[in-house]
Amino acid sequence: MTDIVSWGHAQFGRLTHLLGQGWAVEALCIIVATLFVTLCWRLLGKRIVKFAEHSQTHWDNILWDALNGPMNWFILLMGLSLVAESVAERIDSNLSAYLPVVRQVLLEVLFAIAAWRVANSGEDEFISRGRDATTVQAMAKLIKASVIVIVLLTVFQSLGLSLSGLLAFGGLGGLVIGMGARDLIANFFGAVVVYLDKPFRVGDWVRSPDRQIEGTVERIGFRVTKIRTFDQRPLYVPNAVFTQISVENPSRMLNRRIYETIGIRYQDSAQMQQIVDSVKEMLQAHEAIDTNKTLMVNFTAFGTSSLDFFIYAFTKTINWAEYHQIKQDVLLQILAIIHQAGADCAFPTQTLHIESLPERAEPA
Repeated sequence: MTDIVSWGHAQFGRLTHLLGQGWAVEALCIIVATLFVTLCWRLLGKRIVKFAEHSQTHWDNILWDALNGPMNWFILLMGLSLVAESVAERIDSNLSAYLPVVRQVLLEVLFAIAAWRVANSGEDEFISRGRDATTVQAMAKLIKASVIVIVLLTVFQSLGLSLSGLLAFGGLGGLVIGMGARDLIANFFGAVVVYLDKPFRVGDWVRSPDRQIEGTVERIGFRVTKIRTFDQRPLYVPNAVFTQISVENPSRMLNRRIYETIGIRYQDSAQMQQIVDSVKEMLQAHEAIDTNKTLMVNFTAFGTSSLDFFIYAFTKTINWAEYHQIKQDVLLQILAIIHQAGADCAFPTQTLHIESLPERAEPA
């Protein structure tokens, strides 16, 4: 402890002696130069912002917003590092040897921050322009992962670590980690399969007949996919699941189907042909029905209490709410056609036939 205190007093004495010899003037000049460069950068930044506001592209705004903050820190870092080097060379030679390494590492971190911000802003820009959100997010994640790997390798190299030894250790470590994280790796490759095959995208309505999965896709991550169910609950599904189950994507339907069976009373059997023909004509003339698809109206069965005919048609829209409005209109028109024919819809009935009644006993 006494040695540390003595060393501290000695270094403080050296610093006082050096400052008295004019090193404070050198440090002050560096600080003033740093402030001047900062002021010039901000003045230049105002001009850049005005130019970007009047430009036809939005990418200059994105680049400026991403680089402005890291550039301010870069100027400050360079000024402080020059001051620290100027003082350290006269106080402690070991400290002056470490400062360039620290400065280089911090510069690499600033580069990573700038690249990360550009990737984030670019992702938002492409999505706002209507590009496929799933593909854009996948590319953004790939760029961010590449930035992290490159920066880590450069930082390790700056610190004097051997990249060949590091990669060899990483290969062995990756084998060990892979054996203990099989599910994580399976989810990662499941995400890759989703990105490549594109069975669904962000915003699609998906469901699985194999699992209780149904809702709107909100985000496709490297580990899980976030699905918002119709009762507004978030559902997080591991990506490996999608390589093992069937997935329906109703959002990619071309049409929606109307398939209904309607029964009329047995006493209205004479009107069946008229009703079937009228319903078919109505469907063929309906503006919301796609007549290029299969359209069928046929008497199909003798039911227990009704004569049944079915309608089979497709709507032009795939919107769920619009589909139900169209289906309601179709069913109401069918009901009107049945009534116009003097018939009515059947409901479950039973007819009881009595062969004979017992004779009533005479009162005594």
